[in-house]
Amino acid sequence: MIKAGLPMNERDAIAAIFEMYKEHGIEDKEIMNKFLEKHHKMDFRILCQGINAYRETQRKYFRPYDGVIPTLKKLRKKNLRLAILSDAPNFKAWLRLVEAGLDGFFDVVITFNDTNHKKPSPEPFKLAIEKLQLDPEEILFVGDWPERDIAGAKRVGIKTVLATYRKLHPMDDLRKGKIPKELEPDFKIGKFEDILKIV
Repeated sequence: MIKAGLPMNERDAIAAIFEMYKEHGIEDKEIMNKFLEKHHKMDFRILCQGINAYRETQRKYFRPYDGVIPTLKKLRKKNLRLAILSDAPNFKAWLRLVEAGLDGFFDVVITFNDTNHKKPSPEPFKLAIEKLQLDPEEILFVGDWPERDIAGAKRVGIKTVLATYRKLHPMDDLRKGKIPKELEPDFKIGKFEDILKIV
């Protein structure tokens, strides 16, 4: 976007985009438009450069982290019910699962379309409890965004695991031990397979 004419330096642009994600949600499909309207002006050349860069980068990451598939197989062998709770709309959530080769592992997939609420709203978590047919204290929720994942799960009494192996955005100090008490998870894992030690 900068090469296409966005008059910002990279550090400020990244910080501004992630502030907008924080305000509007990570799945907001108009985020680039909103970013340009707030920090520059609508310019389709800059907009399309940003969207293209986002898509190219996103494709590189549509593969599971190391250890995810073997760990999911072990969890399935334990006859545990597995679920995905995503703020993405139905199509995007399923597309990501299919592209990553993870679509066959989950008993329940809950997306934004199922409740019209995003994390940390309790509604998606309540629906997960209902569809899993479990009590909240029987569920272990793994997430990487304390303000959305951990806060939402805790609100309905679900045990929480903070995944620290993925840094979501540059301003996120929460993985460096600066987690507010109300967002403190029950457990932390440094790699996905560590979930087996908790289960």
